[in-house]
Amino acid sequence: MTASTPLAPWLAAQAQTLLAQRGHAWLLAGPSGLGQYALALALARAWLCDQPTPQGACGHCGSCHAIDVHAHADLCVLMPESALVDLGWPLSEKAQSEIDSKKRKISKEIRVEAMRDTVEFAQRTSARGRGKVVLVFPAERMNVFTANALLKTLEEPAGDVKFVLATEAAHLLLPTIRSRCLGHTMIWPDQNSAMQWLQSQGVPAAQATVMLRAAGGRPANALQFAPISDLWRLLPKAVQRGDVSVFKDWTPAQTVDALHKLCHDLLAVKTGAAPRFFEAGDLPQGGSWQSLTSWAKALSDTMRTVEHPFNVGLMQEALVSQAQQALNSRP
Repeated sequence: MTASTPLAPWLAAQAQTLLAQRGHAWLLAGPSGLGQYALALALARAWLCDQPTPQGACGHCGSCHAIDVHAHADLCVLMPESALVDLGWPLSEKAQSEIDSKKRKISKEIRVEAMRDTVEFAQRTSARGRGKVVLVFPAERMNVFTANALLKTLEEPAGDVKFVLATEAAHLLLPTIRSRCLGHTMIWPDQNSAMQWLQSQGVPAAQATVMLRAAGGRPANALQFAPISDLWRLLPKAVQRGDVSVFKDWTPAQTVDALHKLCHDLLAVKTGAAPRFFEAGDLPQGGSWQSLTSWAKALSDTMRTVEHPFNVGLMQEALVSQAQQALNSRP
């Protein structure tokens, strides 16, 4: 999030509300795709800005520029190494060295070593004199040891330091972490606002409609569906035929997510409800209650291990075979 990429309107409104309140630690919570990271970074920018306004950071001072280039001395971004890389933040010299030398793989959890560096950061004097900020995202990626290392600093912060934790699964956080933060539930934008924002990102209206539906109404997640938006409506019947090619270049997590949504919509239709993620006319006929509920349970079990280093092609073949069997069972 830089000065050239303004916040979505519903996030800007939330930022203004939060900036008007006091508190040294905020917990931004809600489902994925509602902009937790963007809002957290906007708060950090405003807190550190040399010329802040009630609406947020000025966008052109030295502090704002330092955050834009991911090199602010008073901002500590605490994330899994995989998220740091995805979002363009630098790894620590030690972590980069260990990964480059293949001593270990990039971590998908917030490591205790990174948390210790964060605690040390919180105890230092502000370099620019505007205080310090610790941004944690996604906060649910802290294990119990990492969370406990943060807890004492949250309780008794040294000096002028603020914390903003952003999470897509608040229930996974330690209750003691949640209780030491002011909570903010992310606001879900309405359909029109989400559509307008997607179109402002260069997405054609027809494509935006499909993407937003595929993402369950979550705008940030909808953008991730851009590469496959043309395939989305074809996916249900392709899966029923056992066509694995529809998931070409997809990650295992994306594949399981799509199949979960298909299974959800088929079960919804069986109860007389409207499908959420697919158009009713795109859904295949068939599938018994027993086969669909068993499939849903199997997908939930798979999600727990989806990040393990399996062979992607073989895993997708197995998932599609499982789906095909469920979809072609007699109602």
